[in-house]
Amino acid sequence: MADVVWSIAGSDSGGGAGIQADIKAMQSFNVHACTVITALTAQNSLGVEALNAMSTDVIESQLQALIHDMPAKVIKIGMLVNVQQIQLVAEHLRHYKQTWSEPPVVVYDPVAIATSGDLLTEEDTVDALKTHLLPLVDVITPNTHETQLLTGVYLIGPSAVKEAAQKLQSFGAKAVVIKGGHWDFPKGYCVDFALSAEQEAYWLGNEAVVTPHTHGTGCSLSSVIAACLAKGYPLKDAFILGKAYINKGLNISRRYGEGIGPVAHTSFPEELQYFPQVIEAGSWLGDELELETPSEFNFSAGFASTGGELGLYAVVDTLDCVEKCLAAGVPTVQLRVKNAQSPTLEQDIETAITLGKKYQGRVFINDHWQLAIQHGAYGVHLGQEDLDKANLAAIQSAGLCLGVSTHGFYEMVRAHNYRPSYLAFGAIYPTTTKDMTGQIQGLEKLQHFVPLMRDTYPTVAIGGIDLTRAAQVADTGVGSVAVVRAITEADDYEAAISQLQVMING
Repeated sequence: MADVVWSIAGSDSGGGAGIQADIKAMQSFNVHACTVITALTAQNSLGVEALNAMSTDVIESQLQALIHDMPAKVIKIGMLVNVQQIQLVAEHLRHYKQTWSEPPVVVYDPVAIATSGDLLTEEDTVDALKTHLLPLVDVITPNTHETQLLTGVYLIGPSAVKEAAQKLQSFGAKAVVIKGGHWDFPKGYCVDFALSAEQEAYWLGNEAVVTPHTHGTGCSLSSVIAACLAKGYPLKDAFILGKAYINKGLNISRRYGEGIGPVAHTSFPEELQYFPQVIEAGSWLGDELELETPSEFNFSAGFASTGGELGLYAVVDTLDCVEKCLAAGVPTVQLRVKNAQSPTLEQDIETAITLGKKYQGRVFINDHWQLAIQHGAYGVHLGQEDLDKANLAAIQSAGLCLGVSTHGFYEMVRAHNYRPSYLAFGAIYPTTTKDMTGQIQGLEKLQHFVPLMRDTYPTVAIGGIDLTRAAQVADTGVGSVAVVRAITEADDYEAAISQLQVMING
């Protein structure tokens, strides 16, 4: 199935929100947008002058036309203007989810307008949403006001935001993204909250962009989330990319009429300045949000420099391979000992570090940061899950370089909090050396990752890269290519190293 997204929403004759914004945002992420129009608004930059609801027959005809030829991976829903429309759309969604071989993901942006200028406060309309639509929604993306209308929870602080998200889930929505553009807490910041279907909660935040031209931000953010989900991105990545897209759009938005201008539509965000911060416990934003700090919290940021890109990067699990790679001119080697209970673990790590000094190569120790510090390693490589466990302050104080694995854009921006020595992005391809189910990134994401991070960090691509793939990976501009089997399983490892060096260095 192609990357097709349906937008079921109202038309904005001023071109700033609704269907028009949805199409622009989705096309910015290279997905095809189809539309089902629920209402024709007469509006301009000064306001809404009229709202003309489409009949259920007209909506039905649009849905039937699309289902016969262009089924959707994701269905994004915006304005539904009455109970009849809610019931009709819900009936169709239920049928799609029950009968399609690949059930669509449903993203709902609860536009809080029911009739011309009236808010969604009518009891029967809200009840219809809760009864019929929300149980079919995979991701709901209300702003603060819409959240309060639907839940009755007034968002006076972080705990209330969490309570409201849980209440939306109790109505049936699987995941919740509460947009904080109208919250203004902390003062001068835009802080957004997400609660996943797996009950994982997280916050994103950035300084509020001061501009009057904000029309269509909610529609556009939800549409980017829908587009990214259609491309197979996890919600965390879709959410953070949507925020970066909106932040850039707000920075360059402009007026077209006499009133409020629309958010600008650009392209896939590849400028780090527009990405929000992943808010973690211990940061000042985390303190403002009353995030619980782990008892052994030891946040540190700013680790030793590698002095540039890392070149060919061999990830191996034996001392013999460490020495062979270093002796053959591989500039960067990681020792990844799979058996943490090995009786020779410390001795192996100490020997690997000694070999690195002997051949003047960079030797990173995977995971075992205590032994790396003890024996004076060049650096340590950690996964995302280890950032909460390792003593980062001790690694930093010892002067060791720190490399961090990332699997997508959320983890990449989270790793940026720590200002590591390099960032590794993967897995680019499926690999037999490690279970990366659900974490395959592919060349397309790598092509976006590289320009986003290469001016700030040395970049490394890893995962399933062999001699047949190394050249196209290097063509993305990534600074380093990490390989495992391409060397360890080669019939002639020296020849393989030589070929890989040529591919990477050009």
